[in-house]
Amino acid sequence: MVDYHAANNQSSTGGVQTYMEQENDWDRDMLLDPAWERQQRKTFTAWCNSHLRKSGTQIENIEEDFRDGLKLMLLLEVIAGERLPKPERGKMRVHKINNVNKALDFIASKGVKLVSIGAEEIVDGNAKMTLGMIWTIILRFAIQDISVEETSAKEGLLLWCQRKTAPYKNVNVQNFHISWKDGLAFNALIHRHRPDLIDYDSLRKDDPVTNLNNAFEVAEKHLDIPKMLDAEDIVGTLRPDEKAIMTYVSCFYHAFSGAQKAETAANRICKVLAVNQENEQMMEDYEKLASELLEWIRRTIPWLENRTQEKTVNDMQAKQEDFRDYRCVHKPPKVQEKCQLEISFNTLQTKLRLSNRPAFMPSEGRMVSDINGAWHTLEGAEKGYEEWILSEIRRLERLEHLAEKFHQKAAIHESWTDGKEAMLTQKDYETSTLSEVKALLRKHEAFESDLAAHQDRVEQIAAIAQELNELDYYDSASVNGRCQKICDQWDVLGTLTQNRKESLERTEKQLESIDELYLEYAKRAAPFNNWMEGAMEDLQDMFIVHNIEEIQGLITAHEQFKSTLAEANKEREAIQAIQAEVHKIAQSNGIKLSGANPYTTITPASIDSKWKKAMDMVPLRDNALQDELNKQNSNDTLRAKFATQANTVGAYIQAKMEEIGRISIEMNGTLEDQLTHLKEYQKTIMSYMPEINTLEGYHQLIQEALIFDNQYTSYTMEHLRVGWEQLLTTIARTINEVENQILTRDAKGISQEQLYEYRASFNHFDKKRSGQMVSEDFRALLISTGNSLGDSEFARIMGIVDPNGSGAVTFQAFIDFMSRETTDTDTADQVIASFKILAADKPFITAEELRRELPPDQAEYCIARMAPYTGPNAIPGALDYMSFSTALYGESDL
Repeated sequence: MVDYHAANNQSSTGGVQTYMEQENDWDRDMLLDPAWERQQRKTFTAWCNSHLRKSGTQIENIEEDFRDGLKLMLLLEVIAGERLPKPERGKMRVHKINNVNKALDFIASKGVKLVSIGAEEIVDGNAKMTLGMIWTIILRFAIQDISVEETSAKEGLLLWCQRKTAPYKNVNVQNFHISWKDGLAFNALIHRHRPDLIDYDSLRKDDPVTNLNNAFEVAEKHLDIPKMLDAEDIVGTLRPDEKAIMTYVSCFYHAFSGAQKAETAANRICKVLAVNQENEQMMEDYEKLASELLEWIRRTIPWLENRTQEKTVNDMQAKQEDFRDYRCVHKPPKVQEKCQLEISFNTLQTKLRLSNRPAFMPSEGRMVSDINGAWHTLEGAEKGYEEWILSEIRRLERLEHLAEKFHQKAAIHESWTDGKEAMLTQKDYETSTLSEVKALLRKHEAFESDLAAHQDRVEQIAAIAQELNELDYYDSASVNGRCQKICDQWDVLGTLTQNRKESLERTEKQLESIDELYLEYAKRAAPFNNWMEGAMEDLQDMFIVHNIEEIQGLITAHEQFKSTLAEANKEREAIQAIQAEVHKIAQSNGIKLSGANPYTTITPASIDSKWKKAMDMVPLRDNALQDELNKQNSNDTLRAKFATQANTVGAYIQAKMEEIGRISIEMNGTLEDQLTHLKEYQKTIMSYMPEINTLEGYHQLIQEALIFDNQYTSYTMEHLRVGWEQLLTTIARTINEVENQILTRDAKGISQEQLYEYRASFNHFDKKRSGQMVSEDFRALLISTGNSLGDSEFARIMGIVDPNGSGAVTFQAFIDFMSRETTDTDTADQVIASFKILAADKPFITAEELRRELPPDQAEYCIARMAPYTGPNAIPGALDYMSFSTALYGESDL
């Protein structure tokens, strides 16, 4: 049976007196219907025994067994849960009257006005008065405290019955007499709460006895409600006794109200556990995603920090293509994952705050700040890697150019030195005439001039070899070997030249004749010939430029060179005129020339040949320079295209960033309108992606063209990529903030007007319009809302809205604080109280009770996390629900 103790001390005296006065038409003239009296005797006797059995006793005859007042006092102690004055054990009438008076005084102390009921009538066994007294007790302790939708006592019990039986056919409860005669109302009450006990559809309205007996038997067997009525009495009476029916029905109300409390408690626990399970899943998902992202960053950074040099430009360009693939294919999904990670973290923290749970602290090294730090390191490594690739391409390009130039100059020099050692070691002057010796000496002087002229070329070859070594050219060994061979040969030529000069000078004293014309020819022909060789070398020289200014400089130098050709041609004609004069003098004087000019090996034919070859190279050089100019003009056009697109994209990103900043501050319309507007705005921004791809295409063409600078724009591709990623992240973060505000509003019951008021107040004190404010501005905001703050109270509030101590308060944190201050949330005490109901007031709960009251998954969730109970009255398998409940709210560890 249900315990009535908890409600006995909270009764309304006026309410029960009013109802009692309505019931005082008890049949004072002893006109009680015999059938009703019989029903009341049986019902009231059963009701009293249902309570007296808790003390191990019962009554047989209601007017006889209460005459001495002992069992009457015991009945009141059981149903009221209070101790009455000590009864008198004497057998005399006065002792009995005193005991009954003690009981009646106790009833009166509970606010019940007893009319025409005295102790003498009870002691004398007056059946009418005894039944009236018991009915008064039933009204006070079993019916008075029934309350349904602001109605109480009889009206409340009737309304409860009507609500519970409303869905059932053939049941229309309008009173506590004839509405119950067919027994369907009793069966409907049981079926509504325990459908497993009654097959309601099998009952027939025309078989009331069967219906009544079925309800009475089921209630007695399964609901612990004793049989208080007889089916035959109810059916055989035109109008069953109302008080008997009310007494019996009240037992059903109290039997089922306990189950309803347990159901409510179970629902509360299920709600709390569901929130906790969802939060734990979000925590696991965050930890997993953070670990995977950090692992990817950890694996990627060493690759970006690898500075293994390649041997050729093509090899480095392959690395550049791999890096471009990383930037366009592999990194974008990780940017999205990072953004999603921040959104999940913010959503989780909002849910934890809304459910009054402690803030989520990720594992060490997995904070959002840790991920941002790792991401910053990654981007730094990217920038360094890209700069290194470009510098390496430049270095290798220059190395290849220098190497080609080295081998070209070395080949020309080796060609020039070919045969020089044999010439310097011959002894032709020993058998020559004086004129021939003089000629040999002049020839040697001319050779020395030529040798000195080649000194610069040898030094250039050595300098190029040195630069190749300094730039770490991969084939430096062969370059060094060839350079060393040239230098050694040059030293030998110097020694041989000096030796031959000394030999000729020893014989010069014996030789006088010399052909001045030959000498003059040799002196002028040798430098001119060397000039022509240098000119041809310059005309064939490889060149590399990176902009229009550099190629225009080469064209200007080439034009200056061409402007000297007229003077050079005059020099050539003058040299050729010397040779012609020699032949003219010889012919005029009948001199037979012995052959070639004795002072030089440079013949007029060779000069003409080289001159023609040089002149043929000039237009080729013109064409090469013009082609390069066209190429640089094309590159400049490409720069302009990239700059135009980059300036457009850069301005777009900056404008959208500023617009998002205004939207996040102004926030016009409802939150749902704002969210819809932001998502449409996000789609608009995403539709701009083709412009980014177009810019990426221009950037790829620029890199393929080896363009390293752009004077038309201050934007770089890296700068715009970062700006675009920040734009996407900012709009996603703004959408998440609005979603969290909606979540806060719905969970805390905040109206749209309140949100507008919060936003207006926040914007007023957000002087920098940055979406967050410093602590002093936040203090001013709180004071403007009516809060009177001391330093300690303000420090406590700052600990709530700024747990990380950043010194700034966001709008979301402000809303969370205001909603927490103005709304109610589940607390640890409420959860403990709910568990206590399920545990039947025990300080512990068992696994069997959890599985009976909670859904399977949440019951097992509790069992796995509850610690064994070790306190007073512990039993095997007892679980500590108190520490479990406080742990849910961060007040202790499980």
